[in-house]
Amino acid sequence: MPDVDLQTLWPMIISGGFVVGFLVGLTGVGAGSLMTPFLITKIGISPALAVGTDLLFASITKASAAWPHHNFGNVNWRLVAWLAAGSVPGSLAMLAILHVLDPDTARLAALIKHALIAALVISSLAIIFYPLITRRGAQVVEPTDVPVRHLSTLLLGLCLGSIVTLTSVGAGAIGVVILTLLYPTLRTRRLIGTDIVHAVPLTLVSGLGHMSIGNTSFELLGLLLVGSIPGIAIGSRLTGRLPDWLLRLFLATILCFAAYQLAQKL
Repeated sequence: MPDVDLQTLWPMIISGGFVVGFLVGLTGVGAGSLMTPFLITKIGISPALAVGTDLLFASITKASAAWPHHNFGNVNWRLVAWLAAGSVPGSLAMLAILHVLDPDTARLAALIKHALIAALVISSLAIIFYPLITRRGAQVVEPTDVPVRHLSTLLLGLCLGSIVTLTSVGAGAIGVVILTLLYPTLRTRRLIGTDIVHAVPLTLVSGLGHMSIGNTSFELLGLLLVGSIPGIAIGSRLTGRLPDWLLRLFLATILCFAAYQLAQKL
């Protein structure tokens, strides 16, 4: 159970869910990157509980976007399979490490905070440099059958599984940028669609694993969804009305500010 009074803080939680949902709908990334720091720094939730609850939150929000991407043909299912072949075992391995080592609460909180700060900074840099990476291959025609780089994709999934399970950050911005480097001929919409669909089983497995060790609050999850669902709907409608460079700069700034706030609490 949360170590804060949700009966008192529910308006702030719903409002925070709306703001994060709005930004996710507007930019396409940021669910884990923004929600976990918000829960830790503003609501006062313990880092482990924030990560566990946010992973289930991310699995639900990403699942809502996965089906439309599939219908529009934006998913390379072979890449999803190879990514999941690495990320699911990576997630389970990280959960097993946390279970076997059973670190005390203070050390685990410190570990998550340090890892989260690093992941936030890397994510912000990835968001800024992503357009430069995609522009390099903008004139390349996507082949009918994109060959899978099996080992590299498997290792990417393994790394993402470990990072996401520990911090709830990385499945979005970091995953898309590295996929772009591995598959420069794949269209941006297919990179994003593939990354979103892959994040569903990853965050679900990670979230269920955290739930099994007591790092989940369904009351908190419900309040976040109440705010985030309308936020995502509104943000999605406004996506095309703002320049992409402004959205990316705005989101990168927020992620750096979230990392700064976490660093203040170390």
